[in-house]
Amino acid sequence: MNQDDREILKAVQKNADMAIKTIGVVAEKTNSTALSRELAKEKLMYSVIQNKATDRLNNEQVDSYHPSAANDLFLAGGIHMSTLADCSTGKLAEVVIQNSSRGLTGMWKSINHHQNYGNTSMEIAKEFMTFEEKTIARLKKFL
Repeated sequence: MNQDDREILKAVQKNADMAIKTIGVVAEKTNSTALSRELAKEKLMYSVIQNKATDRLNNEQVDSYHPSAANDLFLAGGIHMSTLADCSTGKLAEVVIQNSSRGLTGMWKSINHHQNYGNTSMEIAKEFMTFEEKTIARLKKFL
């Protein structure tokens, strides 16, 4: 596994981790059963994709992405601030959609900066990006 493969897989881990944490914070704030169910499904699939990237890195005995506590606090704080005045189902769905858009952007940046990748890392990255797009489409009904 080359350096570009490692960086793409770490980007998958990072973006999936951010999505999982965003969903965790948003799920605590929602009163909508339908949104809660949708978020639970989303969170599970993000975990599956994140685990694929982690397993691939572990098989190659390469360090994984390690989130920082500061980033976690910043993410949670940002969500709490943006939903302080409006904690409606639509606003909460919007927060997750915005996070998914940032995840897509982050993955495209990683792919464009690390073009010497192999098939396996790219398959995982594409799976992540396709799922992000589907997440956005599914959550639009809550806006």
